[in-house]
Formats: sequence, structure tokens, C-alpha cells
Amino acid sequence: MNTEKRDFNKEAAAWDENPVRVKLAQDVANAIKKQIELIPDMDVMDFGCGTGLLTLQIQPSVHSITGIDNSLSMLDILNSKISKLNLCNTNSLFVDLDKGDILKGKYDLVVSNMTLHHIKELDSLLNQFYNILKPDGYLCLCDLDLEEGKFHNDNTGVFHFGFSREELRENYINAGFVNITDITAAEITKPTVDGEMKTFTVFLMAGRKK
Repeated sequence: MNTEKRDFNKEAAAWDENPVRVKLAQDVANAIKKQIELIPDMDVMDFGCGTGLLTLQIQPSVHSITGIDNSLSMLDILNSKISKLNLCNTNSLFVDLDKGDILKGKYDLVVSNMTLHHIKELDSLLNQFYNILKPDGYLCLCDLDLEEGKFHNDNTGVFHFGFSREELRENYINAGFVNITDITAAEITKPTVDGEMKTFTVFLMAGRKK
């Protein structure tokens, strides 16, 4: 497993051109809405938001949403979308946990899509999520079920080849979350680096702060 940091800045310009990513964001948003009632007074954080594909799916249903990422190029694209659409309830924030930044603010809901497998220290991140959530706030994480390292053609910056839902549930519990549920949010069929077509499943795990 290659644990060097992946340079998402180089990938930002063409990120939205992949229809699989666009559909995944839609599927994940629909899954979140099945598990959590999005209401107009909610303040939401999208952690690892990239160009805002998931952010903008959730934005119309909530009071505010903040996209968090450690790629300035990704955030530049999100900011251009915010400006073009004249969205008053959407903003972005550069945060780099690897450089010691800490998540701040208070939110009713934290969501994240396909970012967790790029995070080395899960427990530390889950503790930060817990701290920034308001009482009764929700954490909704979407990522790959366990796989063999074939999802990415290049595993640079990949610390986890998907996740065991049972083990991740224990991480949630250790961080203090309750009422933990998981569903399959999406399926992605794509060619692997060795040319075979393979289907990967993406789960949504939701938990609530006490």
C-alpha cells in the first residue's frame, strides 16, 4: 500500500468530467436523505468535499453547508460554482489535518464521501467529528466496503482498501456515537488496473451524538 500523499490539486480541473463521480454523489445524497431527515435549520459540514459534488446535492435542503478540503484547487472549483449559482448558504474552508489543523465550528450534520480511505488515523478524525457536532447531531460517512486494492489505478495516498462495516461501527462506538446504522449507498462498476470489470459497493454509516 502506497501511503504517500496524493496530489488532488493536479486532478481538480478534470474531476467533474467523470460521470461515475457525479452519479456517486447523487446516490450518496439520496442515501443520506433516506437515513437522516434534512431540515431547513441544519448547519452541515462536508468533509473532503472536493469540487462540491455532494455539497451541492445537500445545499438546497439545509440552512448552511461548509465544504472542507485540503486541496486549494478543488476548493477553487467549488468557490466558482458557489459564485456562479449565487449560493448564500454555501462556503468553503481549507483545512489540512496533516499539518496540524483542527476541525472547528458546530454542526448538526457532518457528511463525507469517499474521503475516509485517504485518512490514516481514523479514531482521531472521528473524535474531531464528535467534538464539532451539536448534541443529537449526525455523522454520515460513505466509503468503500473492503476490497483488494483494485479500486484505484494508483494507490498513492490510500491508507485503507475499503472498510469492514463491523470494525468501523466499533470506531463509531469508541468515539461516543449511538444509534449506528449502515446501508449500501451505491455500486460502482469500473475496469481495474489489470483490465477486468469489477463492481465495488459503497456503504453509508450513520451515527448520532449523545
